[in-house]
Amino acid sequence: MARILYSGTRNASSWAFRAWLALREAGVAFEERIVDIRMPARTDNLARIAAFSPPAAVPVLVDDGSVIFDSLAIMEYANELGGGALLPADIKQRARARALLAWQHAGLSQLCARLSFESAFYSERRRMTARETGEARRLFAVWEDELRTSGGPYLAGALSLADLAFVPTVVRVLAHAPDLGQWPLTEAWSARLSSRPAVREWMDEASALPPVRLADYDAG
Repeated sequence: MARILYSGTRNASSWAFRAWLALREAGVAFEERIVDIRMPARTDNLARIAAFSPPAAVPVLVDDGSVIFDSLAIMEYANELGGGALLPADIKQRARARALLAWQHAGLSQLCARLSFESAFYSERRRMTARETGEARRLFAVWEDELRTSGGPYLAGALSLADLAFVPTVVRVLAHAPDLGQWPLTEAWSARLSSRPAVREWMDEASALPPVRLADYDAG
């Protein structure tokens, strides 16, 4: 069986990061083909992806001829291939985990829109604006409440797709706001996620690449 994940440049592709993590954590075997999504190669490379995937974007999973595009669909598919271990068995807990997953997929209500994944790898980072700080604090409070309700050590108790979906957000927000003293459960959860071998593998490779500078970052 040929199962190929087309993912993106490690320090510029948070959506591919999520799909890749779900496949790895579910124990699914796959071949990865990294697509350079940095300019100027981006345009031509994504045009080639468009030949078999409608959104002309990464990630895309091709499993024995079936094309599964969009990170959320790939994450759900990875969970099913892995026997459903990345979503809670309880129907209400599963719905809650999916709600968190969907919120992240929809952009977290535009939380910290200019704190991109790319910016986590900059050697010099700007200060967060007052609005970004407020939004980050609200996100920390949500995570804290979820962890308190579930009893941890992850958002739904055991590791789930919800945790994996938030990994790139943890990376980019904590790169700018590392003090989590008011949210001890979130601090421990963030450290636990960051230390998972699959997360470390991706991040080590991402950190070794030249940073991808985005023009609107400095505007705040």
